[in-house]
Amino acid sequence: MSLNSWSKRWLLTTLGLLIIIVSSILALSMMLLQDRNSGESNLSLNQVRLKVNPILLALEQNHQHLNEQNIREDIRSTARETGVPLTYLNLDGKVILSSDPTSEGTQVNLRTALHYDLHHATQAADGNDTLDIAFPVMDGPMGSQIGNAIFSIPQAMVTVHQSMTFPVILISALMLLSLILSLFLFWMKRKLDKHLLSPIHQLKQHAESMLKGNYEEKIQYNRNDELLEVYAMFDLMRTEIKHMSEQRIQQEQAQKELITNISHDIKTPITTIKAYIEAIEEGLCNDQETLMEYMGVMRTHTDKTARLVEDLLVHALQELGQISVETREMYSGPILESMLKPIEHVVLTKGLIYKGPNFIPNVLIAIDPTRIEQVISNLAANALKHTAPGDTIRIDMELESGHLKVTIADSGQGIRVQDMPFVFQRYFRGQTSHAEQHVQEGTGLGLSICQSIIEAHGGHISFTSKEGQGTTFRFYLPIC
Repeated sequence: MSLNSWSKRWLLTTLGLLIIIVSSILALSMMLLQDRNSGESNLSLNQVRLKVNPILLALEQNHQHLNEQNIREDIRSTARETGVPLTYLNLDGKVILSSDPTSEGTQVNLRTALHYDLHHATQAADGNDTLDIAFPVMDGPMGSQIGNAIFSIPQAMVTVHQSMTFPVILISALMLLSLILSLFLFWMKRKLDKHLLSPIHQLKQHAESMLKGNYEEKIQYNRNDELLEVYAMFDLMRTEIKHMSEQRIQQEQAQKELITNISHDIKTPITTIKAYIEAIEEGLCNDQETLMEYMGVMRTHTDKTARLVEDLLVHALQELGQISVETREMYSGPILESMLKPIEHVVLTKGLIYKGPNFIPNVLIAIDPTRIEQVISNLAANALKHTAPGDTIRIDMELESGHLKVTIADSGQGIRVQDMPFVFQRYFRGQTSHAEQHVQEGTGLGLSICQSIIEAHGGHISFTSKEGQGTTFRFYLPIC
């Protein structure tokens, strides 16, 4: 379930509960109003008891002297002062004393006249404003009943109207609270949409744009909250993907150029070899010296083709992270000496000055002779490309900090400052200066392959150069 759907369901559920609460409050209000309008009220005898208690006490104390006129008048006077008319009956229903003297001596039906509780008295009143309430008259606190006193009580005296103040306040408070809660819910939903769902939707749009290859649109978020970090990381990811995309495009372009260059470089020596073979087949070599000369040219071009193919193979293995380096422990002296002899011959043939090492340390190292020879040949070939007849190529070997250090230096044109950071990158060939127009461009793989091979041996390679004054490459192989 999406966050937007969840928030809507949550809001609707909460609103439903609020509607139920408000409906319940309204129903309670209607019930209270109906009860109030129906006239049904609580009845209480407390005030009646307080008013008639002096009369009952006088009757109990003077029931044997009720035939005396002054006592009768006192009781009638007390009844008039309390505002409660009195009718006193003996146990057989005869009126002994009454606020209305004319009714004295009459006979009353006790079954219909006596109402000891307010409920029956209210029913017997049948809508009248007065209620006839009966109280038993006792002969002392522990004596027996001697009669009944009937008091005509105004109904207002025994009716207690329930106060509506508290229910009204409570209902009003609940209604106000429900209204505030509803407003709060709508505010929360709006805030959730504005500050969470909307930014997430914007991130989705940016992601879709990036999937279509548009990495230029910068992602901005102006609030300082938790989403700011998400937006910052997303924009950093956009920048990184943009950089990787540019690198991939450059790499694809460089690979295309590499294939084009190698195809051209391989085609040229093959064409030359083919031409010399055809010349031999046609009998143009009349003597042994000419034949050997042709064979030498063919060998040179064959070596060049083999070197290009080897570079291409190592490059492919490098791309797969599977460059083949098989080291074994060997003494460095004889191996390195055999590697330098062909280089000396080539350098001298090109008309350059060759300075070999005065001493080759003979130490035990873990080495793949084929790969190290490839490194030395690549570095020497690189020096030959950037030198002219009369320049010097120098090779030194010495021990330094537990490593065998090999130095290959030339006095050629050097490396431009702006090219130095990219020397070991694959496909990089740099710009050719006006003084180096004679230099034949390579594949841009040689130095990258050298670095991979040296690092596979557990060593490292570096260089120093000054434009116009030459370049020095150094690589280090650990001693066993």
